[in-house]
Amino acid sequence: MPVMVQGRPEVLTAVESLDRPVRWVHVSDSMGAPDLLDGGELLLSTGAGWADDPDTLAAFVGRLASVPIAGLVLELGARFVTAPPTLVAACRFRGIPLIVLHRVVKFVAVTEAVHGRIIHEQTEALRVRDRLHDLFIGLSLRGSTPDYIVSQLAKVLRAPVVLEDLSHRVVAVETLDAGDEVLVGWESTSRSPQADWLVVPVEARGLRWGYLIALPGEPHTAGREQVMQQAAVALAIGRLADGDADEWTRRGQEQLLGDLLGARFASSAAVTARFEAAGLPIAGRGLIGVAVASATTDLPARLRAFASELGGPAIVAASSAGVTIAAISLPASTLLTDAVVDRAARGLAAGVPEAVVALGAVAQDVAGLLGSIQEAGELLRSTTSERGSGVRVLRVQRRPLLRLVTAFADDPRLQAHSERMLRPLIEYDLDHGGDLLEVLRAYVSFPGNRTKAASAGHLSRSVFYQRIALIEDLLDVDLDDGETVSALHAALLARRG
Repeated sequence: MPVMVQGRPEVLTAVESLDRPVRWVHVSDSMGAPDLLDGGELLLSTGAGWADDPDTLAAFVGRLASVPIAGLVLELGARFVTAPPTLVAACRFRGIPLIVLHRVVKFVAVTEAVHGRIIHEQTEALRVRDRLHDLFIGLSLRGSTPDYIVSQLAKVLRAPVVLEDLSHRVVAVETLDAGDEVLVGWESTSRSPQADWLVVPVEARGLRWGYLIALPGEPHTAGREQVMQQAAVALAIGRLADGDADEWTRRGQEQLLGDLLGARFASSAAVTARFEAAGLPIAGRGLIGVAVASATTDLPARLRAFASELGGPAIVAASSAGVTIAAISLPASTLLTDAVVDRAARGLAAGVPEAVVALGAVAQDVAGLLGSIQEAGELLRSTTSERGSGVRVLRVQRRPLLRLVTAFADDPRLQAHSERMLRPLIEYDLDHGGDLLEVLRAYVSFPGNRTKAASAGHLSRSVFYQRIALIEDLLDVDLDDGETVSALHAALLARRG
């Protein structure tokens, strides 16, 4: 500060401690000064009232260190021409920064400058806290999701932030530029948090639901812990408003599966870390995508029980009305026979008039898991018109064409094939409000059985035959040709994907 520079300051001891924060500035020449301090002060003195006895002077420094003060500034000239060796030695021993001023400085100017700056910073901190209070309370009152509140908190702190439940499973995370790799081994790490982590509980009315954790970052004007506390209050208010004990889990898992299906992740390692941090082990496991259609309202809970019956945990999300998807992780040695799956499916559908359970192929990594979930979803969609009473189990290994198409779903050549084969039907349906694509889908689902295909398409046989004839004319094909039907079936599956 200019007011101190005028005094030609010289640091004699504890250079390594010059980053200590100064809470206040105090001026005193008395040996009783330590009794008037609360800690964190910068003490300014001319030494006019100090003792000459070296032992007394050393004891005085010891008392200053026990407060402890931020530093000691001694103005030379009035009482001391140079700093007493005993003072220098004692300050060096105690780790107290000792600064001498070689020119006279108005101490009142120093206190005014420093106190003005401290008060300004405190006032600014209050302003920022008020703004952040409005931000986070506004988010909670608007019903913002936990992942959005966590994202806003991370941006405010400019540091990665994690919201975890009491079992140390990640509910929401915003890693910023650090990447999801920070979640690798999360459960074991969070059970013994790092010393530089900031951990704040999320709780209200005597109930604790989890913890907000901020990884190391820059200091914040309002104080990092104060900011964390305000975000924790916003999350607690939202949690109370939700009422549902599984709401955090539901939202977190829906976000995670949504990001997987939408390919919103930077790398396989990143999304693997997120799944494992959320409680779904990936490495060395058998991963299965499942899609279930049923009118029951407790389908997510039933799916978790289904996964447990098979032998592992699940992450579950409702993807659309009446349809729920899941990612299940099983020990690699698990043998999923039809009998095992059927028994678990009967438990899932107990007391439900109708349920269809579709399972994708077993995968070994998240890329394969994505394909497995897509396979299960396509299996379910392809049987929409076939449903009846009871429970049905569909497994993708019985649908080799579907597996082939799903494996190449992102290949532009497959997409071009689908567009080329189906364009006349697509354009006809758009122009006439038709249903030719659905009729063709029913036809290829029951090759050689037009009666059953017509029933699946909810059409009379005569109308169905008329539609088939129109399709053959528009596409210039013979639907009695097996290769043609296979090509069209693949095109339809690719369009669904």
